[in-house]
Amino acid sequence: MKNKVLITGAGGQLGQCIKDLQISYSDFEFCFTDVQDLDISNEQQVLDFFETNQIGWCVNCAAYTAVDKAESDEKMAYGINAIGAKNLALACQVHKAKLIHISTDFVFDGSQSIPYSEEAQTNPLGVYGDSKLQGELEIQDILKEHFIVRTSWLYSEYGHNFLKTMLKLGEDREVLNVVGDQVGTPTYAGDLAIVLLDVIKNNSEQYGMYHFSNEGVASWYDFAKAIFDIQGNDRIKVGNILSEAYPTPAKRPSFSVLDKAKIKKQMNIEIPYWRDSLYKVINQIK
Repeated sequence: MKNKVLITGAGGQLGQCIKDLQISYSDFEFCFTDVQDLDISNEQQVLDFFETNQIGWCVNCAAYTAVDKAESDEKMAYGINAIGAKNLALACQVHKAKLIHISTDFVFDGSQSIPYSEEAQTNPLGVYGDSKLQGELEIQDILKEHFIVRTSWLYSEYGHNFLKTMLKLGEDREVLNVVGDQVGTPTYAGDLAIVLLDVIKNNSEQYGMYHFSNEGVASWYDFAKAIFDIQGNDRIKVGNILSEAYPTPAKRPSFSVLDKAKIKKQMNIEIPYWRDSLYKVINQIK
């Protein structure tokens, strides 16, 4: 087995959390890339990169994640999320590398009232979700053996995310209204990073589709309340509003809780409760 691990989208939240953990996985040589190093939407560039660098594993964290902007920027969204995934799958096929691809809860429409299993019917509501679903289908079509991991509501100490937005707004706002009728699970990117790296460390052959988020259920309102509660900010008042009071170009799933039974059983892992991980991250940021 080749021990070179390619991390695409390394400047994003998940990529940076993986970077923080690499010291604990010293058997592997990590190759962290962003679009300026490797444009995954360029098939030849991807093939050449795999050839030159002798890649053994690829973790695809690269994604177009601007959900609202995707509605008017379809070409870019599909270029990264669908064509990019296809190009990496082709390169993994040619060079006999293993692929771990990160996908999203946005492949679902949110009409269920029970957590979504890996086999649940997909029905994306917008361009972002559809482009991510197309990426999944491309990988499944090209690689018989692959890992696809869907996750939800990622946050971390890095990049742009809900946690950091709330902390910033909390510095000078006294009242903040947050949507309370969209339900999912806040997920710390660092918790996901550990699971992905352990798949590589164990040279797992438990291929397939998996769901990963932290444990528990919350609305965006609950998430915001928890952030200020843990931070000790009792000055700010958080209001609970409906989605229709805050219209956006892209429709969000109203329920996107993921069923994690499969990943817990197959990978033999325990997943932290969302609020426990949030507590840890806020104290790191402090």
